[in-house]
Amino acid sequence: QPLMRGAALWTLKHVPHYSRPHLMVSRRLCSAGYDSNEKTFDKILIANRGEIACRVIKTCKKMGIKTVAIHSDVDASSVHVKMADEAVCVGPAPTSQSYLNMDAIMEAIKKTRAQAVHPGYGFLSENKEFAKYLAAEDVVFIGPDTHAIQAMGDKIESKLLAKKAKVNTIPGFDGVVKDADEAVRIAREIGYPVMIKASAGGGGKGMRIAWDDEETRDGFRFSSQEAASSFGDDRLLIEKFIDNPRHIEIQVLGDKHGNALWLNERECSIQRRNQKVVEEAPSIFLDSETRRAMGEQAVALAKAVKYSSAGTVEFLVDSKKNFYFLEMNTRLQVEHPVTECITGLDLVQEMIRVAKGYPLRHRQADIPINGWAVECRVYAEDPYKSFGLPSIGRLSQYEEPIHLPGVRVDSGIQPGSDISIYYDPMISKLITYGSDRTEALKRMEDALDNYVIRGVTHNIALLREVIINSRFIEGDINTKFLSDVYPDGFKGHKLTENERNQLLAIASSLFVAFQLRAQHFQEHENSRVPIIKPQEANWELSVKLHDEVHTVVASNSGPTFSVEVDGSKLNVTGTWNLASPLLSVNVDGTQRTIQCLSREAGGNMSIQFLGTVYQVRILTKLAAELNKFMLEKVAEDTSSILRSPMPGVVVAVSVKPGDMVAEGQEICVIEAMKMQNSMTAGKTGKVKSVQCKAGDTVGEGDLLVEL
Repeated sequence: QPLMRGAALWTLKHVPHYSRPHLMVSRRLCSAGYDSNEKTFDKILIANRGEIACRVIKTCKKMGIKTVAIHSDVDASSVHVKMADEAVCVGPAPTSQSYLNMDAIMEAIKKTRAQAVHPGYGFLSENKEFAKYLAAEDVVFIGPDTHAIQAMGDKIESKLLAKKAKVNTIPGFDGVVKDADEAVRIAREIGYPVMIKASAGGGGKGMRIAWDDEETRDGFRFSSQEAASSFGDDRLLIEKFIDNPRHIEIQVLGDKHGNALWLNERECSIQRRNQKVVEEAPSIFLDSETRRAMGEQAVALAKAVKYSSAGTVEFLVDSKKNFYFLEMNTRLQVEHPVTECITGLDLVQEMIRVAKGYPLRHRQADIPINGWAVECRVYAEDPYKSFGLPSIGRLSQYEEPIHLPGVRVDSGIQPGSDISIYYDPMISKLITYGSDRTEALKRMEDALDNYVIRGVTHNIALLREVIINSRFIEGDINTKFLSDVYPDGFKGHKLTENERNQLLAIASSLFVAFQLRAQHFQEHENSRVPIIKPQEANWELSVKLHDEVHTVVASNSGPTFSVEVDGSKLNVTGTWNLASPLLSVNVDGTQRTIQCLSREAGGNMSIQFLGTVYQVRILTKLAAELNKFMLEKVAEDTSSILRSPMPGVVVAVSVKPGDMVAEGQEICVIEAMKMQNSMTAGKTGKVKSVQCKAGDTVGEGDLLVEL
């Protein structure tokens, strides 16, 4: 059923000849109209994987176009492979041997006779050589031509073109930086702080902020290594770093007939390590005048390079609404769904039409802003480590909150899918739409609470905290939002006294519900020994949360539990379906959706409440008294050992046994999901043993070095 009025209608659709489990993918799309008489392509190959491959396949199905998926050997059972009409393996797991393997992909195109290729984002989407190979074989690249990719893909050339097109630019060095010494000299001339970034970069890879000479040297080394690893191009440039800016981008759409439109803006300021976390459209910060000025400059740049496809012009915007060109991404952006939601356009459909040579169907005056859309990037990451270090594992249970109104989920996974070290740790893009920002954010809050992800660590706790933060709600945000709001790192939701009591009451009710179920089973057992049911009117419990022990008394009458927590009385009502991963309960009139992630015989429970997972220990009064005699496990002294905080590959080891190291000194470098992370000594000491070498694959918690 349609979920909103206006240009953008969302429908729930499935491809008929695939079974439901195979289509655990995003299933709600803003369905722009499609003219079935408009002939485009018979078959398109999608040179990508995961959620974006599924997203492109969905539009192709709508347009009656057959699809070809490519995959690495570890992705053979992936959702995008099952959704496509045909699939071809292009190599082993490492991206350089599969999704970046141009020869294997060209062979797949010839074998399947695909007429066009959609590159998605990342991988080969902005690779001009790939576009040239396709052109030579008379295969259409669904994206801009090679001139635009080259001009905008090179940050140095794009900056010069932007200046020529009268687009506002950031002060900086308009050339390639040769070495670390030159980087320091240039940085001093521009004035600190500076941004060192890969000329061919994107996605936060190969970017470092430097505040002094030493950071410039380190930044040059890490950025050039990341750039070479991610893009095969280690060239760097340096520009002035605008402190506390907003990151706002303009979606553009051009055709091969000289027409170009701007499709409003996206606010992308919530970032960690220069990668976006939460995006929304429109921006709460822009007025119509600034929006128009940014849109017109974006279109001027697109026309200057004869841009013909969907693309994005990124700007940094300061507190006075001055905006500066950052870069142009010549591809579909990860966060494109929020634009689709407020305009009603299907951007993949528009890209396919333009690639076939059709002119744009819309004029600038036709582009609306209908309602508000918010996107959260749900990652397999531990948000308590640097706002998100990658996590790997298998999804043992997975349910998307698409039963809620105004929710769209773009994903490419299903229960049983593996999140591996080889690819980006994104689980999905969760998008909510509302008539205004308040409604969109409330729907996001509900969607995050109703999202079931088991088997991997995820960042839902962080996402939920961001969207309910008072600064975020007021629109007081910039690219340093996370480090400003959480200067000591993210610690999860801080419970108010009322919320703490609610959690304790819900946990106690759950405990009693489990006990009553166990008794119910015992009653129906045909046992030779008669079981005497304990007639407990009140359950006296001892509940431990955050090293504090609370006295709780619980009793129940049908679905309602009366719970007294430290003298405060609460009523908890629910259906108590203990087999369900989601439990909806009402605590004194407040509706809460919680998840009981685990429950042990020793009384330990993991409960996801308000996004954050809390460890609660519940014991009966007798068990609590006996527990005092149990020995405590002594915690490991971690100051003299260095363990890997995440799974990844050791790039370099800087020490050997016998070396003296100072606190904070680099010991080794680990690459995870194409980001390089410097591991440092926790204290001054002598290296006792080194347990890893360059090239080793390590898991989270693996011992690296002992002091």
